[in-house]
Amino acid sequence: MAYWLIKSNPKCFDINDLQRLGTEMWDGVRNYRARNFMRDDMQVGDKVFFYHSSAKPSGVAGIMTVSKAGYPDPTQFHPEHRHYDPKATEEEPRWYMVDVTFEQAFTETLPLSELKFIPMLEDSLLLRKGCEQLTVIPLEPKHWLAIMDMAETLGLLADDSEYKENNNFY
Repeated sequence: MAYWLIKSNPKCFDINDLQRLGTEMWDGVRNYRARNFMRDDMQVGDKVFFYHSSAKPSGVAGIMTVSKAGYPDPTQFHPEHRHYDPKATEEEPRWYMVDVTFEQAFTETLPLSELKFIPMLEDSLLLRKGCEQLTVIPLEPKHWLAIMDMAETLGLLADDSEYKENNNFY
Protein backbone atom coordinates (compact mmCIF):
# COMPACT_ATOMS: atom_id res chain seq x y z
CA MET A 1 0.00 0.00 0.00
CA ALA A 2 1.21 3.50 -0.85
CA TYR A 3 0.20 6.88 0.55
CA TRP A 4 -0.83 10.00 -1.32
CA LEU A 5 -2.20 13.48 -0.96
CA ILE A 6 -4.56 14.82 -3.64
CA LYS A 7 -5.61 18.46 -3.82
CA SER A 8 -8.96 19.88 -4.84
CA ASN A 9 -10.39 23.37 -4.69
CA PRO A 10 -13.38 22.94 -2.36
CA LYS A 11 -15.39 25.39 -4.49
CA CYS A 12 -15.29 22.72 -7.22
CA PHE A 13 -15.30 19.50 -5.16
CA ASP A 14 -14.78 19.02 -1.43
CA ILE A 15 -14.66 16.23 1.13
CA ASN A 16 -18.40 16.61 1.79
CA ASP A 17 -19.13 16.04 -1.90
CA LEU A 18 -17.10 12.83 -1.79
CA GLN A 19 -18.82 11.74 1.41
CA ARG A 20 -22.22 12.26 -0.22
CA LEU A 21 -21.21 10.35 -3.38
CA GLY A 22 -19.20 7.60 -1.66
CA THR A 23 -16.98 6.91 -4.68
CA GLU A 24 -16.01 9.30 -7.45
CA MET A 25 -13.60 9.51 -10.37
CA TRP A 26 -10.78 12.02 -9.87
CA ASP A 27 -10.76 13.64 -13.28
CA GLY A 28 -9.32 16.80 -14.75
CA VAL A 29 -5.69 16.45 -13.66
CA ARG A 30 -3.65 18.27 -16.32
CA ASN A 31 -0.11 18.13 -14.98
CA TYR A 32 2.19 15.50 -16.47
CA ARG A 33 3.94 14.60 -13.24
CA ALA A 34 0.62 14.20 -11.40
CA ARG A 35 -0.74 12.26 -14.39
CA ASN A 36 2.19 9.87 -14.24
CA PHE A 37 1.57 9.20 -10.54
CA MET A 38 -2.07 8.40 -11.30
CA ARG A 39 -1.33 6.34 -14.40
CA ASP A 40 1.72 4.43 -13.19
CA ASP A 41 1.82 4.32 -9.42
CA MET A 42 -1.54 4.63 -7.69
CA GLN A 43 -3.08 1.26 -6.88
CA VAL A 44 -6.35 0.00 -5.44
CA GLY A 45 -6.16 0.17 -1.65
CA ASP A 46 -3.70 3.06 -1.47
CA LYS A 47 -4.59 5.60 1.23
CA VAL A 48 -5.05 9.23 0.24
CA PHE A 49 -5.41 12.48 2.12
CA PHE A 50 -8.06 14.76 0.63
CA TYR A 51 -6.50 18.23 0.64
CA HIS A 52 -8.53 21.42 0.22
CA SER A 53 -6.41 23.83 -1.83
CA SER A 54 -7.04 27.53 -2.51
CA ALA A 55 -9.19 27.56 0.62
CA LYS A 56 -9.19 29.33 3.96
CA PRO A 57 -7.57 27.43 5.44
CA SER A 58 -5.91 25.16 2.90
CA GLY A 59 -5.14 21.78 4.40
CA VAL A 60 -6.03 18.13 4.91
CA ALA A 61 -9.78 17.65 5.13
CA GLY A 62 -10.07 13.88 5.31
CA ILE A 63 -9.13 10.44 4.06
CA MET A 64 -10.05 8.44 0.99
CA THR A 65 -8.89 5.23 -0.65
CA VAL A 66 -8.02 4.51 -4.27
CA SER A 67 -10.78 2.20 -5.48
CA LYS A 68 -9.82 1.98 -9.17
CA ALA A 69 -6.26 2.28 -10.51
CA GLY A 70 -5.31 4.68 -13.30
CA TYR A 71 -7.34 4.69 -16.51
CA PRO A 72 -7.87 7.23 -19.32
CA ASP A 73 -9.79 10.34 -18.28
CA PRO A 74 -12.80 10.47 -20.65
CA THR A 75 -13.18 14.25 -20.27
CA GLN A 76 -10.12 14.75 -22.50
CA PHE A 77 -12.07 13.45 -25.51
CA HIS A 78 -15.16 15.68 -25.30
CA PRO A 79 -14.88 19.10 -26.99
CA GLU A 80 -17.66 20.54 -24.84
CA HIS A 81 -15.92 19.60 -21.58
CA ARG A 82 -13.66 22.10 -19.79
CA HIS A 83 -10.91 19.44 -19.57
CA TYR A 84 -10.96 18.69 -23.31
CA ASP A 85 -7.56 18.14 -24.94
CA PRO A 86 -7.62 18.26 -28.75
CA LYS A 87 -4.31 16.34 -28.91
CA ALA A 88 -5.69 13.35 -26.99
CA THR A 89 -7.16 10.37 -28.84
CA GLU A 90 -8.81 7.20 -27.60
CA GLU A 91 -5.91 5.25 -29.11
CA GLU A 92 -3.33 7.49 -27.42
CA PRO A 93 -4.85 9.15 -24.35
CA ARG A 94 -2.80 11.88 -22.69
CA TRP A 95 -4.57 12.13 -19.33
CA TYR A 96 -5.43 9.56 -16.68
CA MET A 97 -7.45 9.44 -13.49
CA VAL A 98 -8.27 7.15 -10.58
CA ASP A 99 -11.45 6.49 -8.65
CA VAL A 100 -11.46 7.28 -4.94
CA THR A 101 -13.77 6.20 -2.13
CA PHE A 102 -14.59 8.26 0.94
CA GLU A 103 -13.19 6.98 4.24
CA GLN A 104 -13.41 9.79 6.78
CA ALA A 105 -13.79 13.57 6.99
CA PHE A 106 -11.79 15.37 9.65
CA THR A 107 -13.87 17.38 12.09
CA GLU A 108 -11.97 20.45 10.85
CA THR A 109 -9.35 21.01 8.17
CA LEU A 110 -5.80 20.36 9.36
CA PRO A 111 -4.25 23.56 7.99
CA LEU A 112 -1.06 23.78 5.99
CA SER A 113 0.16 26.36 8.52
CA GLU A 114 0.19 23.56 11.15
CA LEU A 115 1.72 20.98 8.79
CA LYS A 116 4.71 23.25 8.24
CA PHE A 117 5.70 22.73 11.89
CA ILE A 118 5.93 18.93 11.64
CA PRO A 119 9.66 18.10 11.38
CA MET A 120 8.89 14.73 9.78
CA LEU A 121 7.35 16.53 6.76
CA GLU A 122 10.38 18.71 5.98
CA ASP A 123 11.43 16.43 3.11
CA SER A 124 7.92 15.92 1.70
CA LEU A 125 6.83 17.22 -1.71
CA LEU A 126 3.94 18.94 0.07
CA LEU A 127 6.32 21.41 1.71
CA ARG A 128 8.99 21.56 -0.98
CA LYS A 129 9.19 24.91 -2.76
CA GLY A 130 8.12 24.68 -6.39
CA CYS A 131 5.85 21.68 -5.78
CA GLU A 132 2.92 23.64 -4.35
CA GLN A 133 1.02 23.43 -7.65
CA LEU A 134 1.33 19.64 -7.86
CA THR A 135 -2.16 18.20 -7.32
CA VAL A 136 -1.11 14.59 -6.70
CA ILE A 137 1.69 14.08 -4.19
CA PRO A 138 3.23 10.79 -3.06
CA LEU A 139 3.82 10.50 0.69
CA GLU A 140 6.22 8.25 2.51
CA PRO A 141 4.77 6.18 5.36
CA LYS A 142 6.49 8.51 7.85
CA HIS A 143 4.68 11.50 6.28
CA TRP A 144 1.32 9.74 6.52
CA LEU A 145 1.91 8.80 10.15
CA ALA A 146 3.06 12.31 11.07
CA ILE A 147 -0.09 13.87 9.60
CA MET A 148 -2.33 11.26 11.23
CA ASP A 149 -0.61 11.80 14.59
CA MET A 150 -1.16 15.54 14.36
CA ALA A 151 -4.80 15.07 13.35
CA GLU A 152 -5.32 12.76 16.30
CA THR A 153 -3.49 15.10 18.70
CA LEU A 154 -5.64 18.04 17.58
CA GLY A 155 -8.82 15.96 17.92
CA LEU A 156 -9.67 16.16 14.21
CA LEU A 157 -10.49 12.48 13.78
CA ALA A 158 -14.09 11.57 14.31
CA ASP A 159 -14.51 9.35 17.32
CA ASP A 160 -15.07 6.32 15.15
CA SER A 161 -13.53 3.33 16.90
CA GLU A 162 -14.56 0.97 14.08
CA TYR A 163 -12.69 3.15 11.57
CA LYS A 164 -9.60 3.27 13.76
CA GLU A 165 -9.77 -0.47 14.42
CA ASN A 166 -10.06 -1.32 10.70
CA ASN A 167 -7.35 1.12 9.59
CA ASN A 168 -4.38 0.63 11.87
CA PHE A 169 -2.00 2.77 9.83
CA TYR A 170 -1.32 5.27 12.60
